[in-house]
Amino acid sequence: MHVQEWLDTVPAGAVYAVVALVIGLESLGIPLPGEIVLVSAALMSSQHSGINPVVLGLCATAGAVVGDSIGYAIGRKGGRPLLAWLGRKFPRHFSEGHVATAERSFEKWGMWAVFFGRFVALLRIFAGPLAGVLHMPYWKFLIANVLGGICWAGGTTAVVHYVGVVAEDWLKRFSYLGLAAAVLIGLTSMLLVRRRAKKAAAAREREAAQAAEAVPAVD
Repeated sequence: MHVQEWLDTVPAGAVYAVVALVIGLESLGIPLPGEIVLVSAALMSSQHSGINPVVLGLCATAGAVVGDSIGYAIGRKGGRPLLAWLGRKFPRHFSEGHVATAERSFEKWGMWAVFFGRFVALLRIFAGPLAGVLHMPYWKFLIANVLGGICWAGGTTAVVHYVGVVAEDWLKRFSYLGLAAAVLIGLTSMLLVRRRAKKAAAAREREAAQAAEAVPAVD
């Protein structure tokens, strides 16, 4: 079942909790489709389904910040054995190569890796636990985490909601234009058919008249 279809089965009020939970678990380090769920919910909010985009953005942001913070705490306590365990559990996401790539990003960019990592699927899963493993000062992590969560969750919600509203409005206009065009084409076709029918009838009358004139008169 697609995420959009699944969310349609969830009560509108529960969508906020689902989005916050999925994004929180993803930020904690569990590979879940947080971005897909957020985009789907934001699109639903543009379709007048009872979902407030502002509340949705706040819930998504809260889930991202809290999840990342829990992941940071777990990573700081678990250390590298935690990464090894995650590599065994989720080899597709926590392979040695992925861990090495994420570590290089953190060593090079520091707080910026946490901030921009929110916009990258791989780093979004790694950010919290890896920042804890590398003992990044929590205040630095928290600042980057909050700002990244607001920009990513809030920004994604706002953009997708706006695009959905514009698209829906455009489709409505398109449907009205299509209806008008269909009516216009229908009327034009009807007039053309009637005109051709009149021409054909006039041609037959002329032919009949010519034929009658060609017949010699009988004395």
